[in-house]
Amino acid sequence: MHDAPGSLGHALVRDHTVYSCVLGPRAFGLAKHSGDTDRRGVFVAPTALFWRFEKPPARVAGPLDQQVSWELERFCALALRGSPGLLECLYSPLVEYADATGRELLDLREAFLSRRVAASFRGHAARQLGRVEADLRDSGEWRWKSAMHLLRVLISGRDLLRSGRLGVEVGEHRERLLAVKRGELGWEEVRAWIRTLHEEMDAAVVRSPLPQEPDRARVEDFLLRVRHASASSPPPARRPRARPARVAPRRTRSRRPSARARRPRRGGRRRRRRSGRRWSRSHRSCTRPAAAR
Repeated sequence: MHDAPGSLGHALVRDHTVYSCVLGPRAFGLAKHSGDTDRRGVFVAPTALFWRFEKPPARVAGPLDQQVSWELERFCALALRGSPGLLECLYSPLVEYADATGRELLDLREAFLSRRVAASFRGHAARQLGRVEADLRDSGEWRWKSAMHLLRVLISGRDLLRSGRLGVEVGEHRERLLAVKRGELGWEEVRAWIRTLHEEMDAAVVRSPLPQEPDRARVEDFLLRVRHASASSPPPARRPRARPARVAPRRTRSRRPSARARRPRRGGRRRRRRSGRRWSRSHRSCTRPAAAR
């Protein structure tokens, strides 16, 4: 899913966000300083935007640094699949904003959980492991930070299957995970830890208190109510498209006809009356009218 361009997407995040939180090292308990701030959020695009040919974006990066937001429908669809990153949004200990819709979404978070998380969390960790090993083959360097995060995801998934609740903070595993990030544990020890976590997830999924499937109907009912409420509000005004400026045509000065060209011509002779006399162009003689003689 591509990120939306800044114009419309950033406006939706600014004006229609219903929930935002902090994830990343600060939420996981792995931050060394307060500057590590990854923000995640959910916005509700006005229903009227879906009636146009150009649909609203499903995912927006920005407008702040390290900020990513999802439209509510897309967020719910991914969370129902057990996406680790989106489920962690609902359980973040650092909530920055939540309106009435956002609070209802938080109250609904258990409806997204199911035993599907075993496959989704493992898949996420497997992709991270593939990147680590690919970098090792290509450059000969270890991506210890990625190794730390894949271990964190496996620990989180195992504990979720055991307890039925997602814990974001790493707790007692903090120091060992940071040692992995610093490269202080050998790769064989890291791989052994990964295998152990997979085995523990296999055992936990059998006895998990989580249901086999998420409560899709409950989530869909929530989404429909939000859409209906948005549809009853006035539609957002469409921004006028910029039109190219029109260049006024250059005015040319017309040439006035000469005095001779403006004179009407009557046959081949021009007559002119002056002081009661008749002038003839053919000869310069002057004759008076008969009555005046």
